[in-house]
Amino acid sequence: MQRLYDFLRRHPTGVDTFWAVVLFGFSLLWVASKPTGAEGAPAVYAVVAALLSLVVALRRRMPEKMLVLTVLLGLAQLAFGLVPFMADFAMLVIIYTVAAHDGPRWASRLALAGGLSAATLSQLRWPLEDGAESSAAKIFFTVIMTVPFALAWVLGDSLRTRRAYFAQLEERASRLEKEREAQAKVAVAAERARIARELHDVVAHNVSVMVVQADGAAYVMDSSPETAKQALETISSTGRQALAEMRRLLGILRTGEHQEAGEYVPQPDVQQIEDLVEQVRGAGLAVDFKVEGTPRPLPSGVELTAYRIVQEALTNSRKHGGPDVGASVRLVYFDDGLGLLVEDDGRGAPQEMYEDGGADGRGHGLIGMRERVGMVGGTLDAGPRPGGGFRISALLPLKPAH
Repeated sequence: MQRLYDFLRRHPTGVDTFWAVVLFGFSLLWVASKPTGAEGAPAVYAVVAALLSLVVALRRRMPEKMLVLTVLLGLAQLAFGLVPFMADFAMLVIIYTVAAHDGPRWASRLALAGGLSAATLSQLRWPLEDGAESSAAKIFFTVIMTVPFALAWVLGDSLRTRRAYFAQLEERASRLEKEREAQAKVAVAAERARIARELHDVVAHNVSVMVVQADGAAYVMDSSPETAKQALETISSTGRQALAEMRRLLGILRTGEHQEAGEYVPQPDVQQIEDLVEQVRGAGLAVDFKVEGTPRPLPSGVELTAYRIVQEALTNSRKHGGPDVGASVRLVYFDDGLGLLVEDDGRGAPQEMYEDGGADGRGHGLIGMRERVGMVGGTLDAGPRPGGGFRISALLPLKPAH
């Protein structure tokens, strides 16, 4: 049964043609037994029946044209006195079809006007027989004959409205699905950028520490084995820390990584800046560290941003500051923000590094800082300081920690 139903849905014109043949057959039976006194020759009725059957057959392929043909046939019946007969059922069918079709509104209005006036025009052209010609009887008969036409239009228009409603729902669902896909792509891109920044910070800082310590150990290996041993221990601990942070970052990219990655470290925060400074001091960079104001809980994003800025700034000081460079780190808690100031007295980074936004051809340290600060709604200023060296200052807004 379902196959038959699907077949009929795939061939609507064939179904309409079948009912058109049925209507034409019943119309011919009426013509063959035409009531006495009906005007017009049987052949004329047969032609009208054939055309109205054609209307039923093609109602879905060309509804507006079939409606115009039906109107012309109805006017011809009135003009030539062809009494209503079986084939006029096609008028109900085309009124319903045009009202249900999502076509021009003039066609639906014409169908409604024709349906509402058909019974009245028919009553004026062929009044009731003698004995039933009272005004009340005529009005009642006209209303009764108008109801089917009105119902046909109302049913068709309701179907059209329902189809439009479901089409709107489908379009909205499709649009929401596309928006979700777009948002997912944006989220993936943002997460990739964040992971890239994190990896840059981890690799740039820890590897530079390891290189400095390795060079120092090679230099004093023969003259001071104890110092070389301490340098190797620093390299070992720094390498473990770098591996732990890289496992944490790469674990974001894999499902179930928490069961396989092994050792993890907490996400860096402001409290770990002091440990970072001690690590840098151990690598040979003299750093003066101060905290001003009253420490308070910060949003995790602000905490991570502050840590990474200090880490990147000290890494740049070690890379670009030259020999005997010294640095200072200041954390200042304001009422509405956290201030960061990192300075060094070295020779500073190349001019193009800060003029081009932080891209020195070998890395994107300052670019990453600006992106991080922008994500939390803060401001960043980086450039040479008076008297030599480099300075990085940032202001991060404080929000209540959730």
